[in-house]
Amino acid sequence: MIVEGRNAVMELLKSDATIDKILIDKTVKDHLIDKVKTSGIHYQFVEKAALERVSDSGRHQGFLAFVTDFNYAELEDFIDKEVILILDGVVDVHNFGNIIRTAECMGVGGIIIPKNRSATVNDTVIRVSAGAAAHMKIARVTNINQAIEKLKKEDFWIFAAEADGDAIAKTNLKGKVAIVMGGEDTGVSALTRKLCDGVISIQMHGKVNSLNVASATAMVLYEINRQR
Repeated sequence: MIVEGRNAVMELLKSDATIDKILIDKTVKDHLIDKVKTSGIHYQFVEKAALERVSDSGRHQGFLAFVTDFNYAELEDFIDKEVILILDGVVDVHNFGNIIRTAECMGVGGIIIPKNRSATVNDTVIRVSAGAAAHMKIARVTNINQAIEKLKKEDFWIFAAEADGDAIAKTNLKGKVAIVMGGEDTGVSALTRKLCDGVISIQMHGKVNSLNVASATAMVLYEINRQR
């Protein structure tokens, strides 16, 4: 997997990710170069054209890393945390990357995604997350609903974020909670919603009655932090 961009590569250096090699534009002057040199990771200064040939996005900013494919966690790795995020069918990699970045900033203990009908962690997701994916535990599960049942046995309260639920500001979101965010076009699936302990909504006051899933996730996670 290729990870592009200064911030993404910098966060990789702080993480436990396995980095095979880092390519650096020989014309770039940046203190990140010193960190790369002292990291013990193999690096190489190259012409900008060489980076352009390898880059998928053209947004490498002079730094490009070759990384062993993302190491997904197991659900058991974070059931002792207080806040978990469940993504039920988020397929856009930019939304996924933004959600990871917000979740890491808001102290989320882990993210659960389904193995099918979901974006996965790739170089674009890592870049959009500004490297936050390197610090976030993400589990891929075969069945979201079975994961929810398991979380319930671990004393989690499960809430689906949908447009017709209870006002989020009036809902007690303290303690161990898991929030289900639905896909861009599908929302939370009907069966998954039935398994949840409650449905919460962000109060809207404008003429547009819906939010991008990444923006909605940020608002939900902020409210959880506010209550705590």
